[in-house]
Amino acid sequence: MKYTAQKDTTSGTVHTFNKASAKGAQKDTDKNVQTGTVGELKKTLADEYFLQLKTQNFHWNVEGPLFFSLHKLFEKQYEEIAKFVDRSAEILRALKSPAPGSFQAFKKLSDVEECTDEKLSATKMIDILTADHTTLVQLYKSRLETAEQEEETSAVTLYEDLISFHEKAAWMIRSHHS
Repeated sequence: MKYTAQKDTTSGTVHTFNKASAKGAQKDTDKNVQTGTVGELKKTLADEYFLQLKTQNFHWNVEGPLFFSLHKLFEKQYEEIAKFVDRSAEILRALKSPAPGSFQAFKKLSDVEECTDEKLSATKMIDILTADHTTLVQLYKSRLETAEQEEETSAVTLYEDLISFHEKAAWMIRSHHS
């Protein structure tokens, strides 16, 4: 049997995974590296967590004529990203892999650059977040292919949802450029 299903008794959610990715969840002790869907999901969790933090930072610190609209937009987006953070971690756990949960681990795994505490203009915030969302769309398209090849349906669905979200988020933010 290729697929195994586990039902979360608290939420009733069924998570599916195949034996190949469950093996991928085990650490390669020689290199201490994870590959395949599980490794990609850990990167995705870190990417989403750092993007959530950056978006929330910009929500708190945006100033200028675009304050109100960007403040509201950033709030809506970081709340949505938080849901993706949780989904990513839950899928990792369903695949019998621990979810990374420290800034140190996220820093090593993430392709999203941490934002400094320097004061940024609203225009710079727009540019940074637009670039981050656009970059994640490209990364997630590649990660989607890996999940499809390994027939990890939960990860495939997550990546499809993430791609749609980040494409729309980039457009919504980019639309604030004057």
